Amino acid sequence: MDHLDALRATVGAAQVLTGADALPWETDWRERYSGRSLAVVRPGTTDEVAAVVRLCAQAGLPVIPQGGNTGLCGGATPDDSGRAVILSLQRLNRIRGIDTDNDTMEVEAGCVLQSVQQAAREAGRLFPLSLAAEGSCTIGGNLATNAGGTQVLRYGNMRELALGLEVVTAQGDVWHGLRGLRKDNTGYDLRDLFIGSEGTLGVITAATLKLHPLPVARCTALLALDSIESAIAMLGRARAGLGASLTGFELMAGDCLQDVVRCFPQQRLPFEGPSADMPWYALLELSDSESEAHARERFEVVVGEAIEAGVVLDAVIAESMAQSHALWHLRESIPLAEKESGKSIKHDVSIPVSRMAEFVLGTNAALQAAFPGIRHVIFGHLGDGNLHYNVARGADWAEGQLLARQDAVYELVHDRVHAVGGSISAEHGVGQLKRDVLPRYKDPVEMALMHRIKSALDPRGVMNPGKVLAAG
Repeated sequence: MDHLDALRATVGAAQVLTGADALPWETDWRERYSGRSLAVVRPGTTDEVAAVVRLCAQAGLPVIPQGGNTGLCGGATPDDSGRAVILSLQRLNRIRGIDTDNDTMEVEAGCVLQSVQQAAREAGRLFPLSLAAEGSCTIGGNLATNAGGTQVLRYGNMRELALGLEVVTAQGDVWHGLRGLRKDNTGYDLRDLFIGSEGTLGVITAATLKLHPLPVARCTALLALDSIESAIAMLGRARAGLGASLTGFELMAGDCLQDVVRCFPQQRLPFEGPSADMPWYALLELSDSESEAHARERFEVVVGEAIEAGVVLDAVIAESMAQSHALWHLRESIPLAEKESGKSIKHDVSIPVSRMAEFVLGTNAALQAAFPGIRHVIFGHLGDGNLHYNVARGADWAEGQLLARQDAVYELVHDRVHAVGGSISAEHGVGQLKRDVLPRYKDPVEMALMHRIKSALDPRGVMNPGKVLAAG
């Protein structure tokens, strides 16, 4: 029996895709990476996942775990060898249970994030992870990349939102670690080892997630600002005035929002006059557990005092959920508008908030000096220091010209990130995009330890080879 026949016997012939049928799984969302696979295999249970991994391990076939295929670093795309098995987890999409007394829910890795949010809401709870791809990304991918999103400021990233995991190891064994415990000091924390490992150590098949009370009220405002320094000052005021109720603080360059309005005419900036053409905007959100009136009063005081102090030049406070959604839709449409304009050079970086202005202004100047006319696309989660510092082609640039300078742009930006004590990957992961530059910025002892962990858990190197760490 050949490998394809063995896979068909394991999961059923209809769940093994080859040739043209496999193409959608062989290219990443950004259409930057593409490869060839032996097959796309779609198991429907954890036992089937384990059987597929055992088969691949025995045959020495690479296994590429894939969720919603919305990653931005090529972490779920095969190479060109045609030997890899893409393990699509989209059929593992069951919500196994919700425990409202324990504030937990057990879900399979193929559950779409939006479905998990909705199931939690129907149970009177909040699952707070929120990001632009939530309608198509899956919990397994969120865990594999330790996804962050727009509410990390209050709730933390995916590592903070998961209490337990079910994992298929590189040998095809199943670790049953779906404990819903907030305290469990019984040795090494394997959960944290697999979260963020991008499928290079094993396959996450299910998780026990942490739930929170549904907010009684939310307030959202779009703020017009003249500088990043003003945005940081406003963040400090919001922290002091709103405390733990501060849910989100998003920073956006003015031209990012102008791009959204230009690409999607049905959306508009809710400002007129000079406020509609500011260099920076911030999206501020509060979630309150008391009442709408309490939330609104606190929110208006903080925003009003910032305007009086000249920190904020103008503000629009949403008067309804529809208006709040419209403001968030502006922010979430920035990546879509960016994609409409063609390929860009993306940086998902983490910067100490205190050095954010220094980094942005200095890096902008350095890029313009090296590549005159290049365009900056800057937005991100200022509240937790995560900036999406992207570089797009200017009016006189062809897309090919920009991409030909990609390595030089990456090096310039990443060197400046490192110089201010930042990280070259905040929430998108490493994948294959940043794999080869990682040793330039990581401590050598840290890199050696990562290689040892990989060798210990995946000695045959079958789990997502060539991602995060160089293969072999």
